[in-house]
Amino acid sequence: MESNTYEGAGVSLAAAEAIVDRLRAAVESTGARGFGAFAGLYPLNDRQLLAASTDGVGTKLVLARERGRLRDCGRDLAAHCINDVATTGADPLFLLDYVAANRIELEQVAELVEGAASVCREADCALIGGETAELPGIYREEELDFAGTCVGLVDRERLVDGSRVEAGDAVIGFASAGLHANGFTLARRVLEDELYDGEDLLAPTRLYLDAARALGGRAKALAHVTGGGIAGNLARVAPDGLEAEIDWGAWPRPPVFEWLARHVGEEELRRVFNLGIGYCAVVAEPEPGELVIGRIR
Repeated sequence: MESNTYEGAGVSLAAAEAIVDRLRAAVESTGARGFGAFAGLYPLNDRQLLAASTDGVGTKLVLARERGRLRDCGRDLAAHCINDVATTGADPLFLLDYVAANRIELEQVAELVEGAASVCREADCALIGGETAELPGIYREEELDFAGTCVGLVDRERLVDGSRVEAGDAVIGFASAGLHANGFTLARRVLEDELYDGEDLLAPTRLYLDAARALGGRAKALAHVTGGGIAGNLARVAPDGLEAEIDWGAWPRPPVFEWLARHVGEEELRRVFNLGIGYCAVVAEPEPGELVIGRIR
């Protein structure tokens, strides 16, 4: 079996990490807090912080457009941005979206925005506006892009930032619906070798806001499992000198990952995909019924 890789499909995670390192000094020189985390923080006053995150749906849009699933990509965007903001313990306030395409088609834009709005309603987050751009000189024919920014609010005493994480803490996981919105450049490459039409391929990103809230003050850190996989995203919230040791057999993987495993090596799967865990929390000790997927060492 020829093993496919994300870089071979055209996406370099190493390049993404290098960009973050290169930009850190410039960004932090502006007084920014939380650069490189899931959401940046801005002190609103002595008691509260704004938490903000920007992201996009990525190349999942290509496949979703072909299969008539753009509304689900709208859900992806809102859930992704809100999930990122929720890692700080913040409540989402509002979302702004950005649609760009070679040529704007009303029905496609409507499906994206309506999908995003449905998640915003679930999260009590206002979709207050955005931008729609027609850019034929940048996007190829039929191509489109969808991105957004979510802003939330958190009291300083409720802030979750990973600073209290210590060795021996438990990592609990929350199931994903499938790929969510990451790794599709590689998944589309695998589709050239073997077709797959399971629901978990294009299932929209789950909203983890209620799960994060239910943990309350027990959560020492929260991680949204996106590009970089489970371990890579937990590393973003673990203090220096600590890391998460994952028990990779602690949960069943959705069928889409079994399909991918026939074409992608295990190490690459762990590095690129969520493998069935879409959100993680670090707690001192798990409660009955919680899925423990690892420990901090």
